[in-house]
Amino acid sequence: MSPPSLTRKDYLCALAVVVIWGLNFVVMKTGLKGLSPMMLGALRFALAAFPLILFVRPPRLPWRWIAAYGLAQGLGQFGLLFVALQAGMPAGMASLVIQTQAFFTLLLAAPLLRERARRHHWIGLGVAALGLAVIALGRGDGPGQMTMIGFVLTLGAAFMWAVSNIIVRLASNRAPGYDPFAFIAWSSLAPVLPFLLLAVLIDGWEPVLGMLAGMGWGEALSVLYLAVLATLVAYTLWTRLLTRHPAAKIAPFSLLVPVVGLSAAAAAYGEALMPLQWLGAAGVLAGLIVNQLGGRWIRGR
Repeated sequence: MSPPSLTRKDYLCALAVVVIWGLNFVVMKTGLKGLSPMMLGALRFALAAFPLILFVRPPRLPWRWIAAYGLAQGLGQFGLLFVALQAGMPAGMASLVIQTQAFFTLLLAAPLLRERARRHHWIGLGVAALGLAVIALGRGDGPGQMTMIGFVLTLGAAFMWAVSNIIVRLASNRAPGYDPFAFIAWSSLAPVLPFLLLAVLIDGWEPVLGMLAGMGWGEALSVLYLAVLATLVAYTLWTRLLTRHPAAKIAPFSLLVPVVGLSAAAAAYGEALMPLQWLGAAGVLAGLIVNQLGGRWIRGR
């Protein structure tokens, strides 16, 4: 029996996720104007967890999986990404580079999940790696021009995203059928205290209290967007699509996230890529397309 076709509602849900996640990076940049990376992380995940966990039952999973995912995805992925954005990584370029999580997931899945990569996966990885190398060479001054530390930290965030992907797969293998919405709500609790402790250690008590007292509408709306739309709404929509349709039909929509991210960053902050960066971005996007759609092309021959 063939899987159901995507309905108009499915397409709208997928495109909504793409827009929410694409704008995510500009929103992060806005939040970092008045909040430190650690404080932005603490507030984002605190709001994603509370008050939901008072009404949503914990997922039927061992707590170690919930905590591991929360720390990898929260503290690891977003902690590094927030620091990267503050350290000079342009929002638009971050939306592209972090998509390399697909390749880190590929590399980790082989030894940890015993999933064998196919030829088109390796070709896509090679093409994207060349694109990243070109991006790393294309640094300059002005809006949209990145620092090397920002670039490296964003790659680190992509790696931690891949780690969280592996944790989800391992948890699913050991306890299939758990509620993904409850999982994301309860796992959001795990990084809150570490983020707060790091904020106090790095920023100090007085600056932390000052940031809370001095929060403006921009910072407050950024936290609300990141917690509710980017974390809870988008994740739930994406998960529901994956439960109704094969991953091969849904995953390619994620290729549109950098398109929205680059466009939004150009409109909001005047970020303009250098010609060499455009060439590298095209290489990374081409690698992602080969990784996602290469198998379908090979089967169609």
